[in-house]
Amino acid sequence: MTEINKHPKPEELITWGWANFEPYYSELEKEQLTSSNIKDWLASWTALFDLAEELYNRLYVATSVNTADQVTTNLFETYMEETFPMWKTAEQKLKEKLLASGLTIPGFEIALRNMRADAALFREENLPLQVKEEKLSKEHDKVLGAQTVEWQGEEKTVLQMEAVLRDPDRETRRSAWEKLANRQLADRQAINQQWKDFFALRKQIAQNAGKSDFRAYRWQQLNRFDYSPQDCYAFHKAIEEAVVPAVNRLAERRKKKLGIKDLRYYDLYVDLSGKPSLKPFANVRELTDKASAIFHKVDPTFGGYFDTMDRDGLLDLGNRKNKATGGYCTTFSNAERPFIFANAVGTHQNVLTLMHEGGHSFHAFETFHLPYHQQRSESNVPMEFAEVASMAMEYLTYPYLEDKFGGYYSAADAARARVDHLELNLRFWPYMAILDAFQHWAYENPNEGIDPDKCDTKWAELEKRFRPYIDWSGYENVMMTGWQRKGHIHTVPFYYVEYGLALLGATQVWMNALKDQNNAVEQYRSALRLGGTVSLPELFKAAGARLAFDAATLHEALDLMESTIYELEESYY
Repeated sequence: MTEINKHPKPEELITWGWANFEPYYSELEKEQLTSSNIKDWLASWTALFDLAEELYNRLYVATSVNTADQVTTNLFETYMEETFPMWKTAEQKLKEKLLASGLTIPGFEIALRNMRADAALFREENLPLQVKEEKLSKEHDKVLGAQTVEWQGEEKTVLQMEAVLRDPDRETRRSAWEKLANRQLADRQAINQQWKDFFALRKQIAQNAGKSDFRAYRWQQLNRFDYSPQDCYAFHKAIEEAVVPAVNRLAERRKKKLGIKDLRYYDLYVDLSGKPSLKPFANVRELTDKASAIFHKVDPTFGGYFDTMDRDGLLDLGNRKNKATGGYCTTFSNAERPFIFANAVGTHQNVLTLMHEGGHSFHAFETFHLPYHQQRSESNVPMEFAEVASMAMEYLTYPYLEDKFGGYYSAADAARARVDHLELNLRFWPYMAILDAFQHWAYENPNEGIDPDKCDTKWAELEKRFRPYIDWSGYENVMMTGWQRKGHIHTVPFYYVEYGLALLGATQVWMNALKDQNNAVEQYRSALRLGGTVSLPELFKAAGARLAFDAATLHEALDLMESTIYELEESYY
């Protein structure tokens, strides 16, 4: 096969169009497949796919690091309109060609399973709808990215305001939260309209693919072969049974320590030690350097990976105006380099985000040895386990948070940081259940799900079910529109239960680490190296965990988390 330019500079690659790829895809499509050339053919396909995927990911990064950059926005829109549909069509032809050949190679069984499911979903008439969906996602990012308020004489982003929620002074927290909530409510109608547009597009996409509803379409698209919607319902029920009472206990403890009668949302994040909020770093450079030291302690190889990313400019960690919200790690497959995007404002949550995304990046590095993109690309590694990679890293860094290891804190502050993390994780499961249950309801009941007012009502119902400890009186509008403020619901539907399942898996990895840190890290790293070559339950098992949806497994995790919180408080508070 004629060899494509495998090493374009990033600034050159983002200007590529379909003409740069078409001859190579055509050549692969025409080539006769045999048992003697299948490996070479797959290798050529992988080289081509890696470049095409990297083009998309680099454009995605460019538009999220600066949502106001019209040049990159135009490049991305042109790509989505002109290159993306042609690429997806060409990919479909190669999938069909391979599947029709009946050929396979060792270690390719899971890849073929995924490929069959993906090929069965493909409809050419969905390509322009997916382009519209992607453009709408970018518009949603712009709405959220432009949300700022004036606070103490300065313009502050949403994340910068959230940092104020850790202020020891309750009136300061209340005032900051109200100002932020009012700013977010100002976009209520715009987000409502975007939701209706998203919903209509997805309904049509599912119908075109012959699916009963969008959930059925999305389940197959996400390669969820190892669990069902019914398992999700069971997980919600287990969380309600096991986790909600535990979080209620923590809420009562919080009210008592704060000396308040009712717990408001703005009371959830303040440190109960009575000390000022944790200030782990003064700037992004300090955040980065201390993260490097910690990763080197966990495993020198991981530290080396992180330093490579730092050296190569693959970390964009600071928060600023006109930057997309949230954090993520994506992969530049052709360059064999991950990229971490974050919005650091000086909180411990920022440290956790970097540990989390660091885990994702190490997962990518560890899979680059796999020869074919079907075994290692983001779409072919189960997200449920990809999140174990990230969440387990949050736990595996626990022993090294102290400054004596090059980390961020004194021993006492490291204890506070761990307590904060464990509380956040405990509170996360009910919140995850709200998000996941909301989406199941919306897409199961499309006539109601498309109606923002009914969405408000459903969200309020789920809040009362899973987070009864929060007093929302006087702030009902803020509470019921919580679904508007979580980007996953809008831009990556049904991608959230993964975090809940992965948190349970990651906590099991932590249990192992408490017995033998080195062995737990070794198991963890061995599981990362498997990429997408084995099933989801097998990946969990390789990491020393079990994929679970039941209350009993949750109780094991809860017992450890709660007892650790109380032990740390007794020792350091």
